[in-house]
Parts: sequence; structure tokens; C-alpha cells
Amino acid sequence: MITTMQAIRERHSVRAYKEDPIEQSVREQLDEEALKCSQESGLTFRIVYDDEKGFDSALAHYGRFRNVRNYILIAASTKQNVDEKAGYYGERLVILAQQLGLNTCWAALTFNKREVRKHLAADERLIIVISLGYGVDQGHPHRSKDIGKLAELRQDDPQWYRDGVEAALQAPTAVNQQKFHISRQDDLVSILPGGRGTLVALDLGIVKCNFELGAGGENFRWEKSAV
Repeated sequence: MITTMQAIRERHSVRAYKEDPIEQSVREQLDEEALKCSQESGLTFRIVYDDEKGFDSALAHYGRFRNVRNYILIAASTKQNVDEKAGYYGERLVILAQQLGLNTCWAALTFNKREVRKHLAADERLIIVISLGYGVDQGHPHRSKDIGKLAELRQDDPQWYRDGVEAALQAPTAVNQQKFHISRQDDLVSILPGGRGTLVALDLGIVKCNFELGAGGENFRWEKSAV
């Protein structure tokens, strides 16, 4: 299995997949992590395997999704603001999937809502869906804004902070907007949203997860976090 940082660097959005089924041993590792994410977050993380209907819709085809047979559902039974948690824990699953040789893509709208809802309880609010499988390719790196616009950097920054910033810049965000800003005071780290929008909180959670994986959670404290 590749390292976490390798997975962060190599993971890109992939929307077209091979027909190869996901091996049982890989499913077991993903399901174990999905259960941990559910228990720690209080949200629902459910992986659906071998289902061609979840992304069988005009929107999915418009979004250039092809041959999606597996996907991750993230939902909540509360109407409270839990999108940051969904992004943080969802990205944990995404990085593990990459380490296991799979590919993924976050999908906010481009799926068959009626079909995917069949896998959730009536009182659960669907937050986001992540396609999953063996990609026909490994995707392409997204263009990043200048690092100085996304993070506060100083000559005396410790290596863990620099590694965290590097990982955060690799994080997927809605239409690659990268609406966040990272700063540090000693071992206290802050990542704040740089704008508004329906997916800003979810993106913030994804970015925080990448930063923590890159920096090492033992090296710093969050100034403010919903996760």
C-alpha cells in the first residue's frame, strides 16, 4: 500500500471506470473505515457496491460519469450544519481508497437521486455522493492558486506545517475554487473559508483532512473546527 502523502499527491478526480469488481479484501477495509467514520462523526457513511443505477441519469451523463458501479453515500439524520464533518471524514475514505488502488470523484448533483436514496433511511438527509472504482485512467492534476493566496507562510515555519499546506493544496474543492486560507500561530492552526457557497463548508472539511494527514495530527491543534 502506498503512503498517505503519496495517495494525496496521486489522487485526482476520475469519472470513468472499468467494469472490474472491487475485491472482497478491499471492500472489507473500506467498510471498516466507513464504520469508523460513522461512529466518530455521528453521520452515516455507506458504501454501495455493484449498483449501476446510482449514476444512471441525464445529469450523470452530462457530468461525464461513465460505468459507475460503486459509490459512497454520506448522510445525516440531523438538519444541523454537518457538512464540514462530511467533507473531513469523506476525504479520509477517499484517501484510503486511493491507497487501495481505487479512484474516486465527489459528486454533489450528478447522480440519480431517487436511486441512491433507496439506500438511506427516510429521515436521513443526503449530503454528498462519491463515485468509486478502478478508473480507466488516473485523472489529471488540478491547477492550484498561488500558494501565497491560500496560506500564510514564514521562513521559520516548521516542516510539519509546510507538509500540511502542501497536502491541503492537493485537496479537491467544488469546481476547483479553493476558497480557504491557512494560518499558524505556534502549534495553533486555522483554516478559514474564503467565501460563501453551498459547498464551502464541505470543502473546508476536505481541506482540513488533507492538512491533518500531511502535517500529522500530533504536531498541532486546530484553532476552531467542527470535526
